[in-house]
Formats: sequence, structure tokens, C-alpha cells
Amino acid sequence: MNALTHRPRIGVHLALILICFLMCLPALYALQVATLDIVTAFQAPPQLFPPGEAFGANITTLFERLRFDRLILNTTVVSLVIVIGKTVLALLAGLAFVYFRFTGKVFLFFFVLLTLLMPTEIIMLPLFRLVAELEWAQTSPNLALTIPFLATATGAFLFRQHFSNIPRELADAAQIDGASPLRFLFAVLIPMSWNVIAAHALIQFIASWNQYLWARLILPPDRLDVQLIQIGVRNAGSGPQTDFGLLMAAGIVASLPPLILFLLLQKQFMSGFAITRDK
Repeated sequence: MNALTHRPRIGVHLALILICFLMCLPALYALQVATLDIVTAFQAPPQLFPPGEAFGANITTLFERLRFDRLILNTTVVSLVIVIGKTVLALLAGLAFVYFRFTGKVFLFFFVLLTLLMPTEIIMLPLFRLVAELEWAQTSPNLALTIPFLATATGAFLFRQHFSNIPRELADAAQIDGASPLRFLFAVLIPMSWNVIAAHALIQFIASWNQYLWARLILPPDRLDVQLIQIGVRNAGSGPQTDFGLLMAAGIVASLPPLILFLLLQKQFMSGFAITRDK
């Protein structure tokens, strides 16, 4: 009887392992190519095993010739500014949509939701023209990289829905005690919203980290001090003949900070779930 009950579980686990392996194949192949030199990477058929010996040399080239340490620092600062700005504005928008009464609130919230249907690529050209007219690309590239992306319809919708599920009696009690809206936000809402804030921060950080097109459009090629990891990955392996080993190594290095952030916030999610389950 036990064998019969465990047999389907084994099949499900094997299927899940196979699916996970198939999903990881592109990353595994990129890691394999990152260990190859420029000659071995062009072999046909490609060398799938064993790994090559050029991984250390490729990483050294990235940090010595392309200055990936500087590019990662620049991208981290830009991404953190965007995440903090988006989170603050999204919290305030959620507070306004749930706890304030003003004319046209429903229409304004519908307009915010409507912007979710508009891909970034559609507004890229008008946004580029606006930044060019303001001359931010030449004078203040840091503003050009951050200001256009501080507003977030996703965050406003996320916090609006979350605040709507919090008992209204807490807001009434805070109002009776004389707490201002900002005091209610910082003393009551934010402590009850850390998991949502962490999820929003993770989503926005990955989105800003992977904003390859905008960084390539807006940054001047002669300003190496403000260039980001996106430009570094694009330039890696460029030359008379593409060095795919160096290019894959650049992609792996560029993916590490979002992965580390995800692992850190994943622990917070699990602890939050454990507390909820214990209660």
C-alpha cells in the first residue's frame, strides 16, 4: 500500500527535477561557454563538457580591461535610487487611493491602471526626446537615468490593493488618537507591509538592472564614469571577432547582484510565512 502511494510522488518529483533542469539549461550552457577561450568557443559541435580553463582569464579581463567593478557600482547606485524613489511614491499613492477622498479618485486610479498596458518600448522615443530637450544626457546623465522611472503604476496598484485589505478600524483609531496620515503610514502601515515592500523592491530592482535599451540610448559614450553594467555586457567580447566566452562571463557576472538580492529577500519571505503559520 505504501509503495502504491509513494509511486506517484516519485513520478512527480522526477518530472519537477526534469523541468527545473530544462529551465536551467541556458544558464548552464552560458556558464560552460564562459570557461572557454575565443578559439574553443567557435568549435563545432560546441564543447559541452568538460569545462574549459579560461574562466579565470575571462573574469580578470572583465575587471581589468572593462572595469566591471566600476560598472557594477554605478548600476547598483542607479537601481537603488530608482527602487527607493518608486517605493516611496508607490506607498504615498496607495495611501492616497485608499484613505483619502478627492474628486476623480476612481478615474485617476483607472488611468494609473491604464498605464500598465503600455510597454516601456512605446514611450521610449518620446521619453528620449523629452530628456534630450532638457539636455540631461549631456549635463546630468544621473538624472536622465533615474527621474523618468521613479513613477510606477505597478507599485501604486500593489500597495493600493494591500492597504485595502488592512482593517479600516486601524485608520479610525489612529485618527481619533490625532495621528497624521504620514504618522499612520510610518507607524502602522509600513510595519504591516514589509513583505509587500520587499517584493516590490525586488521586482523594481531587477527591472531597473535589466534596463539595457535606455542606458544604451541615453548615456554619452565618452562619459565612462557614468556607464552601467548594461553597456559593459554589450561591449564584452566585441572586436573583430566576437569573444563568446568573455561575453557569457560578462552576462553571468551581471546577473549575480539581482540573484543575491533575491536570495536575501527570499529568507525574509520565508520568515514572514513562518510567523503567519505559527499564528
